[in-house]
Amino acid sequence: MADRYFDQLGSHFARKIYSSPKGVIRLAVLTRDLQEWVAELAADGQPLRVLDAGAGLGHISEWLLQRGHSLTVCDPSAEMLEAASSRLDTLPLAAGQTLEYLQLPLQQLPKRGQRYDLIICHAVLEWLADPASALHCLHQLTHPNGAVSLAFYNRDALIYKNLIKGQFRKLQRNQLAGEGKRSLTPQQPLDPREVHQWINDAGFDCIHETGVRVFHDYMPEPFKSEADATEVVEQELLYSRHPAYRHLGRYLHCWLRPASSDPAAITR
Repeated sequence: MADRYFDQLGSHFARKIYSSPKGVIRLAVLTRDLQEWVAELAADGQPLRVLDAGAGLGHISEWLLQRGHSLTVCDPSAEMLEAASSRLDTLPLAAGQTLEYLQLPLQQLPKRGQRYDLIICHAVLEWLADPASALHCLHQLTHPNGAVSLAFYNRDALIYKNLIKGQFRKLQRNQLAGEGKRSLTPQQPLDPREVHQWINDAGFDCIHETGVRVFHDYMPEPFKSEADATEVVEQELLYSRHPAYRHLGRYLHCWLRPASSDPAAITR
């Protein structure tokens, strides 16, 4: 199995994910988390050096740029990077704020010798042939007092979705990977227990964890289509950290710190 990139799929992503209620919920939960968690890093109010690895269409980069941080926006797909740049290049930059683009896979970034205060790695690991080694790459890229915002596709949630749909034969055959070149179900949905072991093995501590879309994807019709979108987001935010529902999130969002880091502040 090889890493999967997303050339020729930018418009498909935009329509199926980013412009859908799923995308709205995902962005709301991720940015709520980042608003709170980044405060641990930027206690002195100074802008952060941020790497958005696998930036996709640049929504999180846009949110961070608007808050004054300097961004290195990276994606192996030329199409995705072009779409991100069309979104980001219209934003005004403050004095000293920088924005650069890299068309590179995550695995090639450590050789550049750069370290970052914050790394965004959302919906990347599940598309890689060797996700465990990618966490070691992230550790090499993280400032000793920095952090990684890691979001990955939750295999447990996919299993549960198939269980409540009665797709038992699919589960018995272990047919959980996405099929076809246009499928947006990842080629390798990830077992959270394995991911947390990889996190520890790579030298990180997981400080916080949130579920992303803990109930929306399970809602039956007509309740899903008739639900008020604002109320759905409010309830997703409310239950995303509840211990009974967090692990049902279609994605899990983890805040990682290097195991030896001082959580008080960044020392530049």
